Amino acid sequence: MRVIVIGAGIGGLTAALTLRRAGLDTVIYEQARELREVGAGIQLSPNATRVLLRLGLDDALRRDGVRPIAGQFRRWDDGRVLSRAPLGDECERIFGAPYYHFHRADLLTALASAVPQEIVHLGHQCVGLESVSDSVAVRFYNGVTARGDVVIGADGIHSMIRREIVGDEAPLFSGSIAYRGLVPATRLARHGLETNATGWLGPDRHFVHYFVSGRRYVNFVAIVPGGDWRIESWTAKGAVADALEEFDGWHPQVRAIIAAATATNRWALYDRDPLERWTAGRVALLGDAAHAMLPFMAQGAAQAIEDAAVIARCLARAQAGEISIEGALTRYQDKRLPRATRVQNGSRANGVRYHLRDGEEQRRRDAAFATAVAGTSTLNAWLFGHDAEAD
Repeated sequence: MRVIVIGAGIGGLTAALTLRRAGLDTVIYEQARELREVGAGIQLSPNATRVLLRLGLDDALRRDGVRPIAGQFRRWDDGRVLSRAPLGDECERIFGAPYYHFHRADLLTALASAVPQEIVHLGHQCVGLESVSDSVAVRFYNGVTARGDVVIGADGIHSMIRREIVGDEAPLFSGSIAYRGLVPATRLARHGLETNATGWLGPDRHFVHYFVSGRRYVNFVAIVPGGDWRIESWTAKGAVADALEEFDGWHPQVRAIIAAATATNRWALYDRDPLERWTAGRVALLGDAAHAMLPFMAQGAAQAIEDAAVIARCLARAQAGEISIEGALTRYQDKRLPRATRVQNGSRANGVRYHLRDGEEQRRRDAAFATAVAGTSTLNAWLFGHDAEAD
């Protein structure tokens, strides 16, 4: 069976690895002329890292990843800790896999290094599909046509493959934008930052920071009201002074992290409504193409990695003759869609929950945080404890 993967991001590269491990002939087509990620952090919870460890990426995870001690929320002005859940050794003991913080470029490099270079075709922008009874032809802007038994669209929130399945539709603006930045850890040494995933919650906005790249950098994400900004781009520049002004009156530690940055990117946050189906015949969606979500549960990449694990197992059954290709892709959809939809909806809900203005509703939220986060095991068992390859 020949599988064509469209998109060489985190989801597409992971899919190539899981498919090849299952014995499937796999090729990747990517529209960019080089594999490159911008300076942004990413969180990988145990439901994702257990898949990557089984793919043989343990050394890369240990080399470049940072294992946070805890995840915590703090109040925006006085820094009061609202909740603290253990990660680190405790998380790994409970769930059997570690929690890591990564620079996206480090993770992409680790995945790309594990994929044979000859199966990755750069500079190929997909412009259309044509399905026949037993194959799918993919047309590219450069005039090339590729044919396979299966096509997997891992081509992001603006997926061409998604349009082929569900038609034209626009992503939904969340009302928020993100300022993202990386600060050399040495510039913040005197502030004594803990090796945690820390979120600061305040009126209409929140701020997240954690170490990446072996603790060499502090990654921050500052979520604020969108105003007139609608550009969804990892590379659109923002002004550090503007980000700092958005957090006027916030805790000195928040402002110190922003002020230590020399540059920041500004990114409008979009997602999509959950789909009713991810497949059509021998074509399937994966990652953001299937379930673009807001970053408020830190699960976008993790859910793409889970997708990759499940679709490979389903297609392996098809290759073994146990099920048809179409049946295998339907099974993949049925296994993954309800869980990914739950995460999509939870991420949207957190966008409201995190941004409550000071008042009674905010006090009830903080009280719930204080009582609910008694430990990682009960709060995150459904999310972190999930093994996508167990069934």
